[in-house]
Order: sequence, then C-alpha cells, then structure tokens
Amino acid sequence: MQVELLVGKIHSAVVTQCDLRYQGSITVDRDLIDAAGFLLNQRVDIYNINNGQRFSTYVIEGKRGSRTIAVNGAAARLCQEGDKIIVVAYGIFTREEALKHKPEVLVLNDKNEIIKRGH
Repeated sequence: MQVELLVGKIHSAVVTQCDLRYQGSITVDRDLIDAAGFLLNQRVDIYNINNGQRFSTYVIEGKRGSRTIAVNGAAARLCQEGDKIIVVAYGIFTREEALKHKPEVLVLNDKNEIIKRGH
C-alpha cells in the first residue's frame, strides 16, 4: 500500500510579488525551500488565507535569504502582494515509510522569517 502524506508546509507566508507574465510556478527563498523539505520543481498546493483560493503549481528557487514568496503566471490572478498563503507539499510513501515520516512545518511572521518549526 502507498499513502500520500504531508512532506512540508510553510504557513502564513506573505506574498512578496505577483508576476502574471512569468511562465508559472511559485518562487520561494532557497532557505525556506530547504527548511520546509521541498524539492525544486516539486508540485505544491497553495491555500490563500485572504481570499480562500486554492491552486497547485511547482516550486522554483528564489535568492537565498531574500524571503521571497512570488506567485507567477496565471496563478498571479489568485493572489495579491501582501496576501498570506500556505504552501504545502505532499509525497507518496510506503506504509513503512509513512509510519516513520515526520513532516517539516514552518510558521512565518510578516517578514517571511521562521518563527516556529515543528513536525
């Protein structure tokens, strides 16, 4: 049996940029990618806390230390700069892997700095 579980979550990230003309994806500060356990090009779901929009895209690398959270392409119509979002990645695990797995959960402040980490 395989099950889909949370790999990592970034909670309360503030959107720093929306770029409708970019080809797609969400740009995330490399420090946050690493801390959340995300992989480049990994599919993520985005939940907009401000307006309730939910959509999927993939992660691309932002400059390390920049605290960038940029929603790109068509998804930029679903967010505004300053919106708070949740970025969630899931993965497929065997039952044995799932029983040992602990997801990375980050909570950010209004400057996209990590204020809480957990599993």
